[in-house]
Amino acid sequence: MNDNLNDNTLVACAHCHRLNRVPTVRLAQGPVCGRCHAALFTAHPLVLTAASFDAHAMRAELPLLVDFWAAWCGPCRTMAPQFEAAARKLEPQVRLAKVDSDAEPALSERYAIRSIPTLLLIRSGKELARQSGVMSSADIVAWTRRVLGA
Repeated sequence: MNDNLNDNTLVACAHCHRLNRVPTVRLAQGPVCGRCHAALFTAHPLVLTAASFDAHAMRAELPLLVDFWAAWCGPCRTMAPQFEAAARKLEPQVRLAKVDSDAEPALSERYAIRSIPTLLLIRSGKELARQSGVMSSADIVAWTRRVLGA
């Protein structure tokens, strides 16, 4: 992302996953999708599937922080509210999403997820970092900002 007044950022809609070009300086001003007119940011992690994942991970320009989890995983359930709280602190600079490893085994395989919960930070299709295990909201935010140099 650039901070220049004329710069735009490609953002995938939280609802229809359509790409939207948003002036970077307006990211925090509640932009809406040009297609479905819903808010681009919800301050909640998105639920991504194989069908919607690439719009956010490969084509959108915002960093994407993904929580790979499963419903049967106790540590995953422990971390869920922490990840939810982190979304309120990191958006709109970072998009947060959850991928159910059981429902989306191809995505887990694609990123070689071996344990859950695992956080994966992706920007423009490239993995920047990963972290396994339960983390607090403050630790998730600090880790993400440290990796992004923010």
